[in-house]
Amino acid sequence: MPRQSPETPAEPAADGGRWRTRPETAADVAAVRAVNLAAFDTPLEADLVDALRADGAWLPGLSYVAEGPDGSVAAHALLTRCHVDGAPALALAPVAADPALQRSGAGSAVVRALLAAAAARGEALVLVLGHPSYYPRFGFVPASRYGIRAPFEVPDEAMMALVLDDSVPVPAGTIGYPAPFGV
Repeated sequence: MPRQSPETPAEPAADGGRWRTRPETAADVAAVRAVNLAAFDTPLEADLVDALRADGAWLPGLSYVAEGPDGSVAAHALLTRCHVDGAPALALAPVAADPALQRSGAGSAVVRALLAAAAARGEALVLVLGHPSYYPRFGFVPASRYGIRAPFEVPDEAMMALVLDDSVPVPAGTIGYPAPFGV
């Protein structure tokens, strides 16, 4: 049974349906890069997305976009395969919204849709290194509660986990990220 039930693209979004969410298509690649370039101070996240596309950790259907009213890409979120001491998990990174649309719900809508897609595929665990004031709204808690740790020094409250399927034992140990993460 899923522990939480994030919104799916077919359900009304918490923002009243303002943001249409869907899997990224080949036609979105340039727009996804542009959103990541605009959202972050450096090109590292945009380059990471490009590198992950070419890596075995890329999971088709787990890169999502939120569209603005005009159909443009307003936000992007990506899940790729990682491991916790050999057990499969997902890494949520990066999450980006067009700076002009930040705090509008586009980022939250795309994350909720992506988590719902992962749960529907039978994935059990999602990990994120992020802002501890943002990700708990989706059900993330400190990963240390499950004995999960990053392979580098990080504040405990910033490394978070979300159990999508509590019928699967949660692995404890160190996170193994895909090579493009560089850790």
